[in-house]
Amino acid sequence: MGILDKLFGGDENPSTAPQFSHVKIHPQVDNGVTPAQPGFAGGTLRCKCASAPVVVKVGAQTAHNHVCGCTKCWKPDGAIFSQVAVVARDQLSVTENADKLEIVDASAAIQRHACKGCGVHMYGRIENTGHPFHGLDFVHTELSSDGGWSPAEFAAFVSSIIESGVAPARMDDIRGRLRELGLEPYDCLSPPLMDAIATHVAQQSGALT
Repeated sequence: MGILDKLFGGDENPSTAPQFSHVKIHPQVDNGVTPAQPGFAGGTLRCKCASAPVVVKVGAQTAHNHVCGCTKCWKPDGAIFSQVAVVARDQLSVTENADKLEIVDASAAIQRHACKGCGVHMYGRIENTGHPFHGLDFVHTELSSDGGWSPAEFAAFVSSIIESGVAPARMDDIRGRLRELGLEPYDCLSPPLMDAIATHVAQQSGALT
């Protein structure tokens, strides 16, 4: 670095500047990942209907929040990833306009309850008691005006965005941006969640007791 750069504020570490900030992932993370609020204990989610919205009460902080590239999760317009977290099933209740909800695909492992008016997925529920994630509901905390929810921690099913029409040539930039945001990209779930699934399967089979 030259003396003029030192005197007039040149960047001593130009390589640390974001290289992929032009890549859009999801509105909740595009400008950085916001940390959770200590002591936050839940809030309400509302669908996008201008009148008579579906309202869901979540009575606890969420966990395992992440951006997801699968083609099943609801995404806001223009986003290539969804953002989804989980909360204990007994901490979620529909408090208004439950009659507007319908299950998108009853044959899917996660039964996603969507608003018939605006199409937003309000929560996903697993009814199969043998599933590793039974007892957890999947929610989109971006539907809440309450601040303090758990932040996104990683990116899941990244390759799957190609199935929704994203050009394969963009993947290096997309993974680069995810890493800049601190969201390690995986083509499955994060290692702790994959370990949890494998542990459940092993306990069911008797390989672990």
